[in-house]
Amino acid sequence: MSRSILNKSARGYSLIEMVVVILIIGILATVVLKSIGKATDVSRTEETKKEMELLAYAIVGNPTQMNAGSRSDYGYVGDVGALPPNWDALVTNPGGYSTWQGPYIKDEFASGAGDTEFKLDGWGRQYSSPSSIGFSSTGGGFTITRNVANSTGELFANSVYAVITDLDYSPPGTAYKDSVRFLITIPNGSGSYITKSGTPAADGYCRIDSIPIGNHLFQTVYFPDNDTLTRRINVCPGEDIHLNINYFSDVW
Repeated sequence: MSRSILNKSARGYSLIEMVVVILIIGILATVVLKSIGKATDVSRTEETKKEMELLAYAIVGNPTQMNAGSRSDYGYVGDVGALPPNWDALVTNPGGYSTWQGPYIKDEFASGAGDTEFKLDGWGRQYSSPSSIGFSSTGGGFTITRNVANSTGELFANSVYAVITDLDYSPPGTAYKDSVRFLITIPNGSGSYITKSGTPAADGYCRIDSIPIGNHLFQTVYFPDNDTLTRRINVCPGEDIHLNINYFSDVW
């Protein structure tokens, strides 16, 4: 083997060659880290969106949960009659409310110290307050918003329309209209119940407004005989209820 070949093999890499190699490794590492960062952001975004969906269900209920053909889940709003003042109200009764039926969400990641993770987005930042119709995540440097309704009216200003007739479908008329009352028992937003009432017109028609979403007790009372018809009604967001009520006797 010649001396020139031995010398070339023994001298190794030059400084310039080492710098070039380091630069290439640095560029590759940067590309890889950016790719990992993007993949992580996508994962955290999807995780956040899924959690926000569960939080929305906790606030206003899951519309796919049914019982006997009717929606059965209206969340915190359906039980209390108000939006939660903070996230803790979804897992802890905010003030000894008798209407509160929570917890409305379960923290799958909590360990001993209580439920906390459900309040944080995928980047560990707390969601904005649930006390309005929409809440948001800003942990990723951009805003993800989840609305629970299009307006507060959809949650709290629905109407119930009722028409009362007797056995032969006669309305109460002027003589009997004041003898009938429609009663709806709803949560008052502060932990207890109130009853709203309405009296039909001569044609038997009546409207009771400002009804929150939820499953409510509806009663029709004919006072001379204290005859009461009782049923449950389901008030969904932004949907008015229309009831045709027929007494099983010829009372008018």
